[in-house]
Amino acid sequence: MTKSDKFRNDIAKGNTFKGDFITLGAAMLEGETMTNAYVNIPLKTMNRHGLIAGATGTGKTKTLQVLAENLSEKGVPVLLMDIKGDLSGLAKASPGHPKIDERHEKIGLPFEAKEFPVEILTLSEQDGVRLRATISEFGPVLISRILDVTETQAGIISVIFKYCDDNHLPLLDLKDFKKILQYSTGEGKKEFQEAYGRISTASTGAILRKLIELEQQGGDLFFGETSFDTQDLLRVDENGRGYINIIRLTDIQDKPKLFSTFMLSLLAEIYSTFPEQGDSGRPELIMFIDEAHLIFNEASDALLNQIESIVKLIRSKGVGLYFVTQNPTDVPEAVLGQLGLKVQHALRAFTAKDRKAIKLTAQNYPDTEYYDTADVLTSLGIGEALVSALDEKGKPTPLAATMMRAPMSRMDILTESELGSLLTASKLARKYNEEIDRNSAYEMLNKKIEQAEAEEAKQKAKEEQEALKKAESKRRTSSSRRRSTRQNPIVKVLSSPTVIRSVLGILTKMLK
Repeated sequence: MTKSDKFRNDIAKGNTFKGDFITLGAAMLEGETMTNAYVNIPLKTMNRHGLIAGATGTGKTKTLQVLAENLSEKGVPVLLMDIKGDLSGLAKASPGHPKIDERHEKIGLPFEAKEFPVEILTLSEQDGVRLRATISEFGPVLISRILDVTETQAGIISVIFKYCDDNHLPLLDLKDFKKILQYSTGEGKKEFQEAYGRISTASTGAILRKLIELEQQGGDLFFGETSFDTQDLLRVDENGRGYINIIRLTDIQDKPKLFSTFMLSLLAEIYSTFPEQGDSGRPELIMFIDEAHLIFNEASDALLNQIESIVKLIRSKGVGLYFVTQNPTDVPEAVLGQLGLKVQHALRAFTAKDRKAIKLTAQNYPDTEYYDTADVLTSLGIGEALVSALDEKGKPTPLAATMMRAPMSRMDILTESELGSLLTASKLARKYNEEIDRNSAYEMLNKKIEQAEAEEAKQKAKEEQEALKKAESKRRTSSSRRRSTRQNPIVKVLSSPTVIRSVLGILTKMLK
């Protein structure tokens, strides 16, 4: 048996599964594409997470597109983080191209152009279904981790949430949170101190500054109502195909705090609301995070720990996370060790640092007698990749250099008119795009302060009125006393002893 035949047999054994699977392409050996030696991924293990890595322009986005299409066809909903803005073409069928036909002839797979059910979502003011969450839904623990506060400040945030719960004050958006922080050391200082203890003005000031930083990155658009229901990510169309939900993130590349906040809230919400799947044989939802370094590079240690914990636990909910980045070293080792599928496109060795990174990357893949992995990593062409997956028993499949199949949908973005038509037909846009600003902590506290100020003014006016009355009463009493002690001059003369004696003398003479 030749090396080529042995390789073909190994690939066939390692990629034959009892359950449903996705075909990524055909295996390659020594530059030759092995027709019908398909590289398959069992659907059963797609919730074991994965990595798509490679240098710019090597085909990462197209691999993401192929996976999303095939998952949708299998009835699995998909969520894509579209940082570069080039994934909306999934909603339209590929126009085809001679190079696509040539590629598929080498692979031995027929090519069929298709469009897929797509929903466009947004975190900002771009067109799309608005994604929002309330402050209350985050809770004090997540808010503290996002803001990266001290232990003391985290305690104050917990007290703030407790006060709002005790007093039925909804915490919906950032202005609610800012208002209650200001109230706790201002007008409500005495109330807080009596019920929960003294709150430091310096600590609330530090928390406010962190909130303002989040607000400046667009947090005021994200926090609020109507809160997005993650169950709406699990829709399938009338043909049983899973919806591909694309979040437009082209305008938040310079807002890593907002991106991290959204990702953490989404993962936490999914983990808390999705039921346990067990060994169901198919994933519930697959998420692709493009430009994944945006999450990890700017994340605090507390946030990284939270993400790592969720990555370890969320697969039991039938959810798979796939990180798309230029280099595997962009992903923390604790997360990288949890990734079952690795699709590694070409890396470029321009510097000594690059060569060192390539050697480290090669060590992440199973040993193979067919390749010098580090060498292959630098020689792969566009649309080619090293693939290692998990079989149905959780064991790595044979490492295979793979010529990837082409996307069935358009490898370009939608036009403005096409995007407008898509959003006009969206049921989710009608559900979530209405602006709602109902009575919450901000309005209620303002009303409470106004009522307290009005009551205080009324009490002050009453006290002033009583003081005036007392002063008037005192004045009248004093005046009366003065009048009673001051005699009329005529009375004073007539009552003098001399006049009295004279009058008595006259009366005596008359009587005689």
